[in-house]
Amino acid sequence: MSNSVTQLQYLMRCLRDKEFGCAWDKKQTYKSIAPYTLEETYEVLDAIEREDFEHLKEELGDLLFQVVFYAQMAEEEQRFTFDDIATGIVEKMLRRHPHVFPNGDITRFGEPTTLTEEQISEQWQQIKDQEKGSVDRGLLAEVPVSMPALMQAVKIQQKVAKVGFDWPDVAPVFSKIREELDELEEAMQEQNRLHVEEEMGDVLFAVSNLARHLKVSPDVALNKTNIKFRHRFGRVESLVAAMNKKLTDCSLEELDSYWDQAKREGL
Repeated sequence: MSNSVTQLQYLMRCLRDKEFGCAWDKKQTYKSIAPYTLEETYEVLDAIEREDFEHLKEELGDLLFQVVFYAQMAEEEQRFTFDDIATGIVEKMLRRHPHVFPNGDITRFGEPTTLTEEQISEQWQQIKDQEKGSVDRGLLAEVPVSMPALMQAVKIQQKVAKVGFDWPDVAPVFSKIREELDELEEAMQEQNRLHVEEEMGDVLFAVSNLARHLKVSPDVALNKTNIKFRHRFGRVESLVAAMNKKLTDCSLEELDSYWDQAKREGL
């Protein structure tokens, strides 16, 4: 293990030291740290999206620090260590890449493989199923309920598709989206908030299913639209400011005209 990783682990032990450590770090638990882990993950994704690789290096360090934090807490409780985490993932990757490491032997790296990407994916799933053993917790048990909703929807759809519960092509998916939109409109007319929420969820689930069929990540697609909206609205703000006005001084028609200008400018 590199000196920098060893130093990072030592730093973490110092922060958690019962006598001389940091008061904030000492009181943290797995659950209290979890929101920060999610936040750091999104910051990594943001740096990747912006292709800001210097920032990406920093954010990956922050994410690694989260792993070291969990490992330190687990070691204090004599559950597992950072080395156990590293050893476990190495063993898993060796098992799941027999086309790269025959028989899970890292010393045999370099032997050619004829498997296609699709065959590799199928092999991965078969090995993963074998690792689970005979315990059947249900097809969807492995999809974390804490996963972001759109991502979770796609994972659920991918799971059931593997057993044949899926549309054959995109045509019926479009029909399903139209059906769900009609049901949402009906719910709106009832003015039943809970029913509207339910039907809105159905619409989003159907749209995420379309994204899956189109091999598009709905999270990535939506995030790109969010970024595009930020840029365009930022331009709207600058155009309004150039007129010595505030956004609230403008009519919707004026704001729309500025929006169209920003769009014409390629934002």
